[in-house]
Amino acid sequence: NGNAGFQQVLERLESDPVCQRLSLKSFLILPFQRITRLKLLLQNILKRTRPGSEEEVQATQAYDALEKLIKDCNANVQRMKSTEELIYLSQKIEFECKIFPLISQSRRLVKCGELTALDFNTPSPKWKVTSRPIYLHLFNDCLLLSRPKE
Repeated sequence: NGNAGFQQVLERLESDPVCQRLSLKSFLILPFQRITRLKLLLQNILKRTRPGSEEEVQATQAYDALEKLIKDCNANVQRMKSTEELIYLSQKIEFECKIFPLISQSRRLVKCGELTALDFNTPSPKWKVTSRPIYLHLFNDCLLLSRPKE
């Protein structure tokens, strides 16, 4: 999005009839779609092969290999999404001191959301309750509390 020249070239390519008005994202997804279609094809082949035949053994081996490939692809996609979330968070969050590296290969965001912190001021005879928003970021290895910049 930040590179205007790239955006122009991408728009020109996506509007080209050869691309059939498909976006870059659809071309990037095509290999994954083909893999899942192959899985369906192998399932149908397995249904139509004779039990115990050499064809069934080969189709089962191919199916198992394809199943492992799909699991690996999904795991890698999840890992990339997690890294993108960490990059996005690190751009949004400012630390007073940079001793906490937010982006790590092993770290992933589990849950995040806004909470309301209640402060009870006790010095006065009347209880005064003030509230302020805070954000909770639960990672697989730590918990980070943050607040909006004032």
